[in-house]
Amino acid sequence: MMDPTTDNAAHTGDPGAARASLEALRAEIAKAVVGQDPAVTGLVVALLCRGHVLLEGVPGVAKTLLVRALASALELDTKRVQFTPDLMPSDVTGSLVYDTRTAEFSFQPGPVFTNLLLADEINRTPPKTQSSLLEAMEERQVTVDGTARPLPEPFLVAATQNPVEYEGTYPLPEAQLDRFLLKLTIPLPSRQDEINVLTRHAEGFNPRDLRAAGIRPVAGPAALEAARAAVGKTAVSPEITGYVVDICRSTRESPSLTLGVSPRGATALLATARAWAWLTGRDYVIPDDVKALALPTLRHRVQLRPEAEMEGVTADSVINAILAHVPVPR
Repeated sequence: MMDPTTDNAAHTGDPGAARASLEALRAEIAKAVVGQDPAVTGLVVALLCRGHVLLEGVPGVAKTLLVRALASALELDTKRVQFTPDLMPSDVTGSLVYDTRTAEFSFQPGPVFTNLLLADEINRTPPKTQSSLLEAMEERQVTVDGTARPLPEPFLVAATQNPVEYEGTYPLPEAQLDRFLLKLTIPLPSRQDEINVLTRHAEGFNPRDLRAAGIRPVAGPAALEAARAAVGKTAVSPEITGYVVDICRSTRESPSLTLGVSPRGATALLATARAWAWLTGRDYVIPDDVKALALPTLRHRVQLRPEAEMEGVTADSVINAILAHVPVPR
């Protein structure tokens, strides 16, 4: 059970208690997932900003385990959908089912009605099914037969995709990629981290039994709501706002890109920088906060020119070059 002292403090709106409980997430998730602190931080930032996350990494780097561990440490409901070519939109959102006893149709909710939805291998399903998540992600509701049904709060979609194997996949269109607040790349572990993983498994660790691994809830909805309120009060100077705009406008002028960051992307970068500033213990945003979140917030919102891609240019390298050239406010 979650520590009631922490939960009560967070419920009173104490931002310090809320920050402490969210910082404790790293220690809890580390009991199951080794060496993925940046991804954990990114998921917490997304929750604070009411955003969604695209996780990209080769199979076997604990993407699914990471989301399950986060849900357990936050005491949130989670569901997983394996996206396949034959998956239908109603398999995600739910559908009307005829009840022979009442001779009426009743709504059977789909797995999207949860707090953390793990959309596994989202690029394995056709665009028709991918688009079934658009309304849920943007408006936090599902409309079936003309009736809008609100989703639980908090609600986060964590979608995974394999960056290597593209045969039989349906790449997400730019409009849907833009719906994700962050794109987090999950790297292969270092040698020592991989040794730690194998040692845990040799000692009996079962990734399907997180309770046995010792993961306990360290924060709940009250702490998350108090944290969101505190993030909303984090000060942003006009100079920081201008800095964010200059970075995003530079992507639209880059000769390596056919598509730059939209105003929605600029809004997203400002939001994630505020969340990061609050998590690090400040009530104001500095340029380093913007730089820290620029790659995960912007890398999926730009599109490379084919000739630049052939030369080995990546979205990350273009954004890093822009960060190096845009004047930093003093």
